[in-house]
Amino acid sequence: MKAMGCKGKGGPGGKNLGAGESRRRKRLKGAGRLAAMLLLGLLLLGLTGCGKSQAGIRLVLTTGFKKNEVFRIESMSCTLPEVMVYLVNTKEQYESVYGEKIWETSLNGVTLEESIKDTVLAQLAQVKTMNLLAGQYDVALNEEERQKVKEAAAAYFGSLNQAEREAMQATEDIIENLYTEFALANKVYEYIIKDINPEISDDEARTITVRYIFIRTCSVDSAGVKTQYSPEEKAKARALAEEILGLAREEGSDFEELVLTYSEGEKNTYSFGKGETEKIFEDAAFNLGTDEVSGLIETENGYYIIKCISTFNREETDANKVKIVEKRRREVFGQEYDVFVASLTRTLNEELWAKVSFVEDDEIETKDFFDIYNQYFS
Repeated sequence: MKAMGCKGKGGPGGKNLGAGESRRRKRLKGAGRLAAMLLLGLLLLGLTGCGKSQAGIRLVLTTGFKKNEVFRIESMSCTLPEVMVYLVNTKEQYESVYGEKIWETSLNGVTLEESIKDTVLAQLAQVKTMNLLAGQYDVALNEEERQKVKEAAAAYFGSLNQAEREAMQATEDIIENLYTEFALANKVYEYIIKDINPEISDDEARTITVRYIFIRTCSVDSAGVKTQYSPEEKAKARALAEEILGLAREEGSDFEELVLTYSEGEKNTYSFGKGETEKIFEDAAFNLGTDEVSGLIETENGYYIIKCISTFNREETDANKVKIVEKRRREVFGQEYDVFVASLTRTLNEELWAKVSFVEDDEIETKDFFDIYNQYFS
């Protein structure tokens, strides 16, 4: 559950539906496709225990590996060509969305290339781990699924030029093995979460739309340190909030104009469901009728005055149902996965891994590895 930040940005944990939203959605459309490529299937979407800290490689050894073997998890091995297929496709997908200058980005001294390498390592480790988990449940691909794998592998390998095949050290057999393991990982995920009830009531998933006026009672410096107002400053903020509330409740008042004039938070409309914002804000908002204005709501960060725009947003409620179901599925799977992965021996060829890097070649443009998989398994 997220609480509203003192700066009042982004709404109190809700979704911005203002004028800038359509522009943001267009800009993020390509990024969404990238995320789908990187995180295809729920098995890579933030599952409990499925990040690098759990599914990643922690025990570091640099001896006893076969040629081109990057890591080993029990009986499952990952080779350099497999890593390069993921890495090359990820790099090219990023560039297709953000441009080549994206690699100039860094965060806390970590370059984006290093971050992508870690992501690829975690993805492959998770897929390999889930293939081991499939053995625990006797989950296997059927003949139809194996045929789809072969067709997808042939289609992807056939799309590669010579430079791409050499850069990834890829053969059709390697691509087929990657698709096989990915399909099996998805299948064992679906097997474990098969009993989750997908039916969510409108009331449980109900999403409402509001506008609000926010008057803060704290400040945040450039380092992100929050400082509460003095009692005198807070009293002035409350007096202002009460004055605005009086204006909002006057007959014929223009709430939108009051938002634009006084609010110290975002000035657009917001949609949110239960459990997505501060409890006191949520309770007040969900008890309002359409066009009704709340009283003064005091929180740790400031005062709110809320106007309900809609008590039920059909589109957002339906979308929230999907989110709730997927959250439950991830939680159930995560419980199984955490117990299983804790018992595994995991080793990394640190020397080889340190040598892995992006390939710079204008002839390399392949980015459809997961898209082609999706064409056969969607």
